[in-house]
Amino acid sequence: MRKHLSLLTLTLFCCCWSIQAEIFTSIGQMTDLIYTEKELVQSLKEYIKAEEYKLEAVKSWANRLEGLTRASTSDPEGYLAHPVNAYKLMKRLNTEWSELESLVLQDPSDGFISNMTAHRQYFPDEEDEKGAAKALMRLQDTYKLDSETFARGRLPGMHRDAFLTVDDCYDMGKTAYVESDYYHSVLWMQQALKQMDEGEEHVVSKAEVLDYLSYSVYQMGDLPRAIELTRRLVAIDPSHQRAGGNLRYFEKLLSKQLNELSQEVQEPATEEPIRLGTYQRPRDYLPERESYEALCRGEGIQMTDARRSRLFCRYQDGHRNPRLLLQPIMEEDEWDSPHIVRYLNALSDEEIERIKELAKPRLARATVRDPKTGVLTTAHYRVSKSAWLEGEEDPVIERVNQRIEDITGLTTQTAELLQIANYGVGGQYEPHFDFSRVRVTRIQDSLCCIRSMSDVEAGGATVFPDFGAAIYPRKGTAVFWYNLFRSGEGDYRTRHAACPVLVGSKWVSNKWIHERGQEFRRPCGLTEVD
Repeated sequence: MRKHLSLLTLTLFCCCWSIQAEIFTSIGQMTDLIYTEKELVQSLKEYIKAEEYKLEAVKSWANRLEGLTRASTSDPEGYLAHPVNAYKLMKRLNTEWSELESLVLQDPSDGFISNMTAHRQYFPDEEDEKGAAKALMRLQDTYKLDSETFARGRLPGMHRDAFLTVDDCYDMGKTAYVESDYYHSVLWMQQALKQMDEGEEHVVSKAEVLDYLSYSVYQMGDLPRAIELTRRLVAIDPSHQRAGGNLRYFEKLLSKQLNELSQEVQEPATEEPIRLGTYQRPRDYLPERESYEALCRGEGIQMTDARRSRLFCRYQDGHRNPRLLLQPIMEEDEWDSPHIVRYLNALSDEEIERIKELAKPRLARATVRDPKTGVLTTAHYRVSKSAWLEGEEDPVIERVNQRIEDITGLTTQTAELLQIANYGVGGQYEPHFDFSRVRVTRIQDSLCCIRSMSDVEAGGATVFPDFGAAIYPRKGTAVFWYNLFRSGEGDYRTRHAACPVLVGSKWVSNKWIHERGQEFRRPCGLTEVD
């Protein structure tokens, strides 16, 4: 009995919308918030107009009554000697002032507050804000972008204005600080300080920024710079609760370190701006982090002239499949070994839109299987939302499944449902295998195929760190490779990752085709690597 759960992947790039928890994990769902905010702005403008109308009415009352009281108080008895004035005084105090009181007590904000209350249930929460902030930091790391690039909105392929203020940068740095991520806290607090020094308006005080920045720099092991920043803090706010104590501690610690190195105590050098690369990013759990991120940036791709000469394009008729005889599909080699191919025009725009429409209400945070417990759970290394569609639901899904069979020559009768996935802010799926490496007594062998349903302006490639390949999404195309050898053993070279989306919205559709049922379509090999 084979010991692997293996997959063959078909991925499609597409788009969908809906509002659920963890909104930041799906760009498609976030588009609804744009229209929600527009509606709230309109409601706010209506509230302002109502308040202005009310204020104008009250002003009119005040101006009219001011003239009356000026005349009446100059000669009260003479004023009341006229019976009409006496009557109007009674009327005003009994009726008109009551009407004015009612006008003042009217609250035009009721409509706006009701609208806010109705929409608040769909608002992002604190976890969404934190998730989006971490996504920017992930993009910063993967694509080696400094904080200035983000703060000024200078991203590749973007022509819209999108700026981060001093307070935005401060909040980014504070998010990192709370997570004990001092590396990113330094980068963003430094950017906040830089924009402050350039004269940008801000709510947060410079003392607050220097407080977080100096301690984060200390945590990065840079005592001289931590001392310099703390001195600036003390100069701005001599009564600061922690600054004096921190400064004495930092100076004592630096003196001790220099004495141990038999060096003279020196004054810290003048502070220089902290830039990307000033400090080394701490290593984490992922062994191929550097090679994976380099491939995402388009670096280290092992596409040599010799390999390129082995790549071809052709028309594929699915071994004389009747549905492809008159209109064979175009097939391009993306990589030679393991063999990765791309099929052009695998999905039409109309099919993509229908798939989006079906998937929209079902998007939920994508999960992974915990290797220890086997339970499906969310993970920080997979940031996307997905939905599963059955062939019986719509003729388009049935047609897509049939097309997968036609171009791969494999049956989808034992395959999993069509999965639609949308990647959120900085959406990614770090290096992983598409086949199970757990030895079990009962198995589901599978293969896998991928189709693209959107173009992505920047980022979002599928990369293979083992052999240095990067496959970029192209709308309407399908990418296909085998994750298993014919023997049923997993091909460990196919460990791959979905790079974070830098600019754009990436939609893919995955079809995991189980190896079970392919006995006569892809017969088993005689050796482990067949």
